[in-house]
Amino acid sequence: MLTQEQMQEFKENLTARKLQIEKNLNGTALELNQMHNQELNDDGDFAAASAESAIDSAILEQQRKELAEIDLALDKISKGTYGICEMCEEPIGIERLKVKNFARYCMPCREITEKEHN
Repeated sequence: MLTQEQMQEFKENLTARKLQIEKNLNGTALELNQMHNQELNDDGDFAAASAESAIDSAILEQQRKELAEIDLALDKISKGTYGICEMCEEPIGIERLKVKNFARYCMPCREITEKEHN
């Protein structure tokens, strides 16, 4: 089990990452709005803007997913279930949590879930 100090450290890390993602999402949304309001002079400008927009959209989607995972992890911290595998209900190793603060599964269960999704 995680100590209170470790739990607090993970909470601080998750909260800091959440704030960074929210800042990124707000900044990217502002950039996208500005880009949509630009006058595109030719097909080349339009193609470049479209490609950039697709990349930005993919990044935004990935960051939204990470934000949802972080919110779930913070909720688990408040409920005292953080660091417990959702599948086998065994503790998730601290080394795994250090690499992926919002991990929902221990390594063996993660491998099972990845095989099921492929």
